[in-house]
Amino acid sequence: MANVVVVGAQWGDEGKGKIVDWLSERADVIARFQGGHNAGHTLVIDGKVYKLHALPSGVVRGGKLSVIGNGVVLDPWHLMREIETVRAQGVEISPETLMIAENTPLILPIHGELDRAREDAASKGTKIGTTGRGIGPCYEDKVGRRAIRVADLADEATLVARVDRALQHHDPLRKGLGIAPVDREALIEALRDIAWQILPYAAPVWKVLSEKRKAGKRILFEGAQGALLDIDFGTYPFVTSSNVIAGQAATGVGMGPGAIDFVLGIVKAYTTRVGEGPFPSELEDADGERLGTRGHEFGTTTGRKRRCGWFDAALLRQTCATSGVNGIALTKLDVLDGFETLKICVGYELDGERLDYLPTAAEAQARCTPVYEEMKGWSESTEGARSWADLPAEAIKYVRRVEELIDCPVAMVSTSPEREDTILVTDPFQD
Repeated sequence: MANVVVVGAQWGDEGKGKIVDWLSERADVIARFQGGHNAGHTLVIDGKVYKLHALPSGVVRGGKLSVIGNGVVLDPWHLMREIETVRAQGVEISPETLMIAENTPLILPIHGELDRAREDAASKGTKIGTTGRGIGPCYEDKVGRRAIRVADLADEATLVARVDRALQHHDPLRKGLGIAPVDREALIEALRDIAWQILPYAAPVWKVLSEKRKAGKRILFEGAQGALLDIDFGTYPFVTSSNVIAGQAATGVGMGPGAIDFVLGIVKAYTTRVGEGPFPSELEDADGERLGTRGHEFGTTTGRKRRCGWFDAALLRQTCATSGVNGIALTKLDVLDGFETLKICVGYELDGERLDYLPTAAEAQARCTPVYEEMKGWSESTEGARSWADLPAEAIKYVRRVEELIDCPVAMVSTSPEREDTILVTDPFQD
């Protein structure tokens, strides 16, 4: 049986939630492998809207096991609030349907406080555009070997020792930023209180998934954000704090790379970005405003308005290579309806030189100007199309040209937020 990784192939917000939900019908296990609750997925099922942030998209599907892997950083208080919200919408969540890896690091209140204080103190031009939810500082503590993990909640002595180690690092930082020292006793008490709520979901996820794989179960690996926000291969330093690319799926749940059979890259039919950082094909005109309005480009988690621009094929070639993408799911094609002319970025000019990739240095990225190829648009509606026959000829030409430029086939096309409005070319789970 095939195991599939779903990865955002741009700067996030590509519509992964719908695709993961669509694929989860074919999967037995849905595993989230990186990121925090700074990313959000919006699912629309039978007209009902679910907004998920920490929970895997598979929780809204009955009979599936959802997993939060060790590659995730988890705010336990936020998770419990989210569980209650989703339960109120009629979704059953229990330790039988949701597992949290025992070695998952916990986002503490002190992480969010540090995150926001550092962003506020950053000088002009150095702000990252973080959501301030503590994701970055928690990953720092993980790498610095001072994180508190889910398993630590089960032992009082270990928990206290972990808190003391973390505060040896955080209190000096807070002093330098003008923040009061951490209330040690209050933090320990808050962790004691949340422990009994979280621990029933704790499990050796690596072992459970290994057994599921041996039993022939299908696993769907779900990422957050997009590959261009990857800590190594994104537009550094305007990136997230974890590896987003598909290879992280194995590490982020405790499986070997051989467990991955198909990588599906989720790609919006145009390009958007939230926060700071380079964006060569960004539009600050009526076309950009039109894309944002038609595409409802506001963050699921933060409500922040997204920057919008033309499709960037050069960036897609990069992410398809770094994530080993086998096929893409092209989303929001319907947002392009009605444009007389469409543009696709096929490369960049930098100091008189033509490049077919975005250079690594931030200073060079900022000076790149896009090289465009123009295509004729279409006036007919593509919204709700479920077969190639439902698409205008010019829309099909656009999709085919995207395939050529990124050197990767289109596996499916999404034409609305509804899960049924999808044109399937290749089923990633097909043996």
